[in-house]
Amino acid sequence: MWYVINNEINTDADEITLDIQVPPDSNWFSGHFPGEPILPGIAQLGMVFDAISRSGLQNLKIAGIRRVRFKQIIRPDDPLRLTVRPRKDEAGVYEFRIQVKGELACSGVMVVEPGS
Repeated sequence: MWYVINNEINTDADEITLDIQVPPDSNWFSGHFPGEPILPGIAQLGMVFDAISRSGLQNLKIAGIRRVRFKQIIRPDDPLRLTVRPRKDEAGVYEFRIQVKGELACSGVMVVEPGS
């Protein structure tokens, strides 16, 4: 895995919460951007998908991403808290947020469905 899970706070049916760090030697920082490394949005969405997969669901694929907002830059070794909550009224729909030092960095909705 290209990031480190420091603490798995909660993985019940109502919420998945992980404390994560992305080390400076992660390939995601290579070339994005030289001298000012930041974690690309696609990598952040990858962490969200991984968290959803940790809930025990197997063979998933992303069916959609909605209302994604990138509010803050994530740098190497920033302490991240990723929280994912399934919507009770919509199967396969998860609201997520990523925080850096308690401040919102990214949020949105990810829709998953069984893969082939």
